[in-house]
Amino acid sequence: MSHERLSLQILGPLRLWRGGAELDAGPRQQAHLLALLVAQAGRPISTTELIDLVWEEDAPATAVNIVSKYVGALRRLLEPALPVRGTSSYLLRRGTGYIFAARGGMVDAVTFRELVATARTRLAENRSDAALEAYAQALGLWRGPAGGGLALGLEAMSVFTALNEEFFDASVAAAQVAVSQRRPDLVLQQVRLAASMAPLHERVQAGLIAVLDAAGRQAEALSVFQTVRTRLADELGVDPGPALQAAYHAVLSRPTTVEADDRPRATVSTTPAAQPSASGLVGREDEIAVLRQAVESAFAGGAGLAIVEGEPGTGKTHLLKEIVAEANRRGALIAWGGCLAGDGTPGMWPWRQAGRTLLDSLPDAAREDWRASELGCLLDPRRPDPAVPDLFVGDTRFRLFEQAVALVAQAAAVRPVVLVVDDLQWADTASLEMFAHLATRLPPGTVAISALRDRAPVPRIALTRMLAAASRLASHRRIRLGPLCVGDVADLFYRETGHRPDADAARAIHSRAGGNPFFVRELCRLLPPGGIISGETVAAIPVPPTVRDVVRDRTTGLDDEALVLLELAALIGRDVELALLARAAGIDGPTCLDRLESLEALGLLEPVDPSSVRFPHELARESVAMTTPQRRTARLHLRIAHALAHPDGDTGPVAARLAHHLWACGPLARPARTTDALARVSRRAAAAAVFGVAEERLRTAVEQVRTALPAEGDCPRCRSSPRSTANEPGSRAAPRPLEGAVCRAEISTSAARPSAYPSPTVRPRDSPVGLGRAAVAGGPLRR
Repeated sequence: MSHERLSLQILGPLRLWRGGAELDAGPRQQAHLLALLVAQAGRPISTTELIDLVWEEDAPATAVNIVSKYVGALRRLLEPALPVRGTSSYLLRRGTGYIFAARGGMVDAVTFRELVATARTRLAENRSDAALEAYAQALGLWRGPAGGGLALGLEAMSVFTALNEEFFDASVAAAQVAVSQRRPDLVLQQVRLAASMAPLHERVQAGLIAVLDAAGRQAEALSVFQTVRTRLADELGVDPGPALQAAYHAVLSRPTTVEADDRPRATVSTTPAAQPSASGLVGREDEIAVLRQAVESAFAGGAGLAIVEGEPGTGKTHLLKEIVAEANRRGALIAWGGCLAGDGTPGMWPWRQAGRTLLDSLPDAAREDWRASELGCLLDPRRPDPAVPDLFVGDTRFRLFEQAVALVAQAAAVRPVVLVVDDLQWADTASLEMFAHLATRLPPGTVAISALRDRAPVPRIALTRMLAAASRLASHRRIRLGPLCVGDVADLFYRETGHRPDADAARAIHSRAGGNPFFVRELCRLLPPGGIISGETVAAIPVPPTVRDVVRDRTTGLDDEALVLLELAALIGRDVELALLARAAGIDGPTCLDRLESLEALGLLEPVDPSSVRFPHELARESVAMTTPQRRTARLHLRIAHALAHPDGDTGPVAARLAHHLWACGPLARPARTTDALARVSRRAAAAAVFGVAEERLRTAVEQVRTALPAEGDCPRCRSSPRSTANEPGSRAAPRPLEGAVCRAEISTSAARPSAYPSPTVRPRDSPVGLGRAAVAGGPLRR
């Protein structure tokens, strides 16, 4: 096979073609070996170095033979006509190692370096236009991080990190030349790519800001600066350096302009603080920037694919609406299809919605032609709904999918098309297969964007396959919406209420809502009007009914064993030790892990480390605890108390937790045991000078004992007097344990608080020893 027909790409995922047909690089380690040789084409690499790069510290004893076997397999893959003992044209032996000898245009990394060298030469010759063309060609070879998708060790990654650095240096140089030549659009998309690969690389980010500014996109340039500045502060604790500062001030010094295509642009704000968008989107600057890149590819005549995922309430649909509104203002055609839960939804429902929008955008004659096709039969609302399985008989399925591609292409020939499929987790199998086919065949001028939950419901096999197929595409962008940070929660709170919470209140809101925007908004609606917003105010807000409904919906369908495990976890606290949970449930560790799988898949619990799990937000825990029947709650508290008292259960100071769960059992626990536990907590608190907590626990103990005594008004102190004997009328032989506990409790109550703290209302509120309210999952011990 001639070398002109062999092509290898490493500037992005590893891919190779022979004679126009794409080849599989083979097993994982064989692919790693090829990637390392291609990335360093023209450089001999010893066998020892290759072994270190592929296996690091875990090299097998036969590593040399395995490398030789992989090299032989790669030679046959690249040159199938090579004789058994023939000399390869590409994978050559050099001393004790190997070298990949690339011919002209065969390896993209080699071509990239040649083009960059050409650009530098043209710059030295003062031929800036020619230099810019060479830079643009060089940058255009990149499709993502070098060797993307390869699970490499640290040493091997250094090879590809060095290659990425070459891309970053070339991007910075190209940005400078493009700005000086007033041709920013020539390199904008690739400089965007470099910036997405290196979010903390200040020179790259400064280059992107300069290119955006030169392209008339001042608002976006300022947004990039604010995003980078926030990330530098949050992750590194530093301010922007000179390059970023210079790029920022250059944008501010330039008057706001209108882009070359005369589309109206938003007014540029010169205030240094980042502001939430007018639509209420808070804390999603990075995510919206990635979606803008995908949409921009459609406006530039290319194609893009983006999938947004996250748990319910993180704002996926809100994010989609934001980017769709921007694209609509720029003149794109928006074709939106939403999936619905339930078996009654018609098949291919999202594509019926989106397809009808595409069909309606065409001229009348073209629209009538389409209605005669299989796709037209599916989309025409005037016809009775066809049975979807009938459309998948024989070759009809492929024709239907290709017709969908053709319809999108026809609409995109007039103006850019934004295809949106929301709530993809509810899509039927046929709709998922249509999405996968369109994703691989997206026409120019089209971007497909979808949103789905990453939990609840558990992804079906068809959805998993579709996502796997999409992830292999070079145009694919996956965006995960996580929880908001404390600062973003404070901004969202301010936007919803008009009041700025203090630091403690913001942390309390973030903790209860887990950074979930939907839960934050629901908490805001239940705030009492007026007054100071503090951490205590936030803690007093009841669980919003809407949040409770969301959690209850997730628990529907759980079997009894998993539900009991969830209820036990909710009563233990937000952070749950697996050993304690297993003991309380009366099961062994492996069984506990098996039952947790369904809860983790639904997003009700999430692993923290091998020995514990956690509720994603306090509101979720509170909702589960609140919806557990009261009688069962008491029994579950008793099981937790028994588990805490287990010989292996004392992994730390558990006295406060044990007292809480015994108290919460009510009459199911022996009063003497509850009282002793409460008194023990009080003694610890008094010893630590937390006198308010000591008094509170002791008063609870007194109430517990008095409630358990048979006759109200009896004086247990008198009945337990040492002067009382069995021979005296009405006397008892010995004091009962409960009576002695009351004496000890009441005496300790009077002695626990020194004169410096005459009243519980003037005592210190917080304890450094963790024996206060934070130590007990259920809060204050009051009834």
